[in-house]
Amino acid sequence: MSTRVIIAKSIAKIAGPVSKLGSGSGKSFAGIVFSKIAGIDAISELSHELGVGSIILTGTNGKTTTTTLLIKLLSNDIPIRSSFESNTINAIASALIQQKGDVGVFEYGIRNIKYGIPDKVQRIVDPVGVVYTTISPEHAQVAGVKNPFEDYYRAKELLSQGMDKGIIITNCDDPRTAYLGYKKRNDVKITYYGLEVDNISDFFDADIIQCPSCGKELVYEKHFLNHRGVYSCECGFKRPEPDVKLTDIKFTNEKWALTIEGDLYNYPLNENLSFNVEINVPPYGFHNIYNTLASITSYASFTPKAENIESTIKKVFNNLDMSFIPPGRFEVVEYKNKLIGLGQGDNGDAAKINALFMDQFVDGPLEFIYTTPDVDEEEIFEDHFKVIKTLSPAHIIVVPGRKSIEKAEEYYNIIKKEYPDAEFYPLSYDEMAKRIDKLYELATQSDYDYVIMTGCGEEQAMWENIKQKLIKK
Repeated sequence: MSTRVIIAKSIAKIAGPVSKLGSGSGKSFAGIVFSKIAGIDAISELSHELGVGSIILTGTNGKTTTTTLLIKLLSNDIPIRSSFESNTINAIASALIQQKGDVGVFEYGIRNIKYGIPDKVQRIVDPVGVVYTTISPEHAQVAGVKNPFEDYYRAKELLSQGMDKGIIITNCDDPRTAYLGYKKRNDVKITYYGLEVDNISDFFDADIIQCPSCGKELVYEKHFLNHRGVYSCECGFKRPEPDVKLTDIKFTNEKWALTIEGDLYNYPLNENLSFNVEINVPPYGFHNIYNTLASITSYASFTPKAENIESTIKKVFNNLDMSFIPPGRFEVVEYKNKLIGLGQGDNGDAAKINALFMDQFVDGPLEFIYTTPDVDEEEIFEDHFKVIKTLSPAHIIVVPGRKSIEKAEEYYNIIKKEYPDAEFYPLSYDEMAKRIDKLYELATQSDYDYVIMTGCGEEQAMWENIKQKLIKK
């Protein structure tokens, strides 16, 4: 390690804890200081301190939850350095500086090439594992600006394109992530995860999905969630066989029993291994089945203790409760005689997943409390409205989810054409406490036993506060 890097690392170690005393980017500050002194390329010297190497997790949805689960699993077997919910190269550098361990586990969100610098991150961090959850267009829109999905997809690809060692772990049920693995199959190991069950299916109308290889329309034998499923194309591209797969699932209101089988390559041991495990998890939603598969696949691929795989998976997942879900994410809460599902659904994919989650509990008329998107977010509203109509609620309440009350009322008027008895509450964004109290009141005093409340909003300031009020009562 060069003298300049040693000095920069020493100063950054001091600066990191000091930054937590004030406001600002505490998770990234040590990395910012290091980069200012030694230069961003010097982070590569920090990466090379890891005995095994770094694992970077990315995708459109599921990054934080998958990273959180992987940290729970892998830290049972080996000290790790980790970063999540702060998707920057400086956050990765901060973890490398301030923590100890031979494996790095880093969440990394990318929305474009310019700011996400995925090719530079790959070169500097030099990961031995890149994990893809799923890729869809929802997050291609940033602050009202619609970026081309091709550019967004390309940014995700660049995070693994330069790899010449290690493993790409990717969702085979998603044709977009599967194709990223397919193109790198001659350079590195590719490990696929997916579903092999008959009792999970999507009840939404399927969109036309283009083949990522030739651009023609994919033919689906089965849809699991949105564009995820069993697919093929006349050009020859088709869903790969999963190396780690869900082979059985049994649903109850209290828990879900999952059977997961794996046959994969383990990087630290440089050998193939297999496992078969049955776990019991809370009824945490279909989307979290994919997060579970992604985290287990990543864990089994990078743990140096193969003998622990089945016991560690059982230990983590059999003791899992809903607290592992990041603040503001969708949950179903029992309140007196009501079931209230609530949480962030700020894009079409997220709202659809929330609806699928809620639907498994609904056994009667449903009320939908919808929190709207903002100006220049008409595409999000269109996706949300499809979700609303598919659920066929008995009653709808519309509330501004973001700042513009005027735009929220425009969306309400569109809804009212199909649902004449819909109601509108023009709650102010600037008076968030009042908004929270009113949403809580609307949910708890609803005339319906089943209530779903989702859409846009401030993830922690709004959703988590309402959720905690419900739980405390």
